[in-house]
Order: sequence, then structure tokens, then C-alpha cells
Amino acid sequence: MIIGLEHHLATTFGIHFHNPALLDEAFTQASYVNEHPKEHLKYYERIEFLGDAVMQLCVSEYLFKRYPTMPEGKLSRLRAAMVCEDSFSKFAKECHFDEYIRLGKGEEKANARQRPSLLCDIFESFIGALYLDQGKDAVVRFISRVVFPKLDMGWFDHLLDHKTELQERLQENGDCHIEYRLEAASGPDNDRQYTMTVWADGHQIGEGTGHSKKAAEQAAAAQALRGMADGRSEER
Repeated sequence: MIIGLEHHLATTFGIHFHNPALLDEAFTQASYVNEHPKEHLKYYERIEFLGDAVMQLCVSEYLFKRYPTMPEGKLSRLRAAMVCEDSFSKFAKECHFDEYIRLGKGEEKANARQRPSLLCDIFESFIGALYLDQGKDAVVRFISRVVFPKLDMGWFDHLLDHKTELQERLQENGDCHIEYRLEAASGPDNDRQYTMTVWADGHQIGEGTGHSKKAAEQAAAAQALRGMADGRSEER
């Protein structure tokens, strides 16, 4: 049993594993198994294989529902940015999963605990273990807390067109006059900062800043979309 891992998951995420052996397997690297042959341990690679597929499915389903008018190509690019080594390694670090990986002595000395590829593997294997232990709904609850909010935090803004999405949302039930207004511009010419607001039928619904007017408009639209999402959550 990995000391502290179950307590960490319980107190941080409210997750209680029914089969702790799955959790141990998900956080154990082959180098550790090789150094402890008498313990007959398993390492994470098979569960990682499953976790990758589960993440592909859950993220695909979430994006499909969240962006009902987004074409397939954009959905694929957005999913690829979310389901990749760079993103998964960051999620793993944020969850402090790096602190609980069982490594062999050589890998520990090589600082493998901070290696992005290993952190990505561990995140995927945890997802696989959680799926085996508690099913898809438990995975969705976890990534709804850890992964999906990153969309609203702007992690993937370079792949999104918030202005188009906002227009589609506001006009889905009829005409709506949308206007972007420049509120402020500051800083030297080589580092200009713009503040834009977005208005719908005369009401301000968002504000954002950026180093260009277009970037500030996108930020304002993103804030408006977050406000609309929060409003729907409160209604539920």
C-alpha cells in the first residue's frame, strides 16, 4: 500500500477506492517492481492503456455537448490539446500525484518523478484505475473538477473562438444585438494593453483585456460565456 495516497484522494477529491490494489498498481513503475521481485507487484502500463481510452471518450463526450455547433476538425484539435502529455503531466502535478509514485532507486536518482512523460502515464493510469474501481461516472466527476475547468481558465483559448460561440448562444432563441466597446488602452506602443466590454441588447455581460483589441474581445466573450454557464448551474 502506498502510504498517504488513499488519504490524499479521500480528503482532496472525496475518492475512496474499493480495491486499493488497483491504486497501488496505477502508481507503481516497472523499475520499482524489478527491485522488489518477491512482492509480486504489478506496474501501471496496462491500466494506463485503459485510462487513455477512457479519457479520450470522456473528453470527447464533454466537448461534443459543450460546443454543439463546433465542427469536427476543431473538436479534434481541442481534444488533442486536452488529451496529451503536456496537459496530463500538468494535471498530475496539480493533483500532487508525483509525490506518490513508486520508483526504483535509479529512476529516483534520475529525478524521473518530475519527468513529463511519467507524470502523463501516472495520470492516465489513475484514470484507468478509477474507471475499473468505480466506473465512468466517477471518472467524469473527477475530471469535471480537475480537467474541464481549464477551458474556462483559458488554457486552450488559442484553439477556441469565444466570440462566435457567444454569438451563437445569444442568438439561438432569436435576434440579439451584440456590441464590443473599447473601454481603455494603456502602456507603451510595444506593449499596449486594451480593455474591451461586450454588450447584449444594451446590457454589459463581459469584460476582458489583451495586447490587441481582438484578443481583448475574445477575453470579454469568454467571461460572458462563463457568466452564462454559472447562471445555468444556479438554475439547476
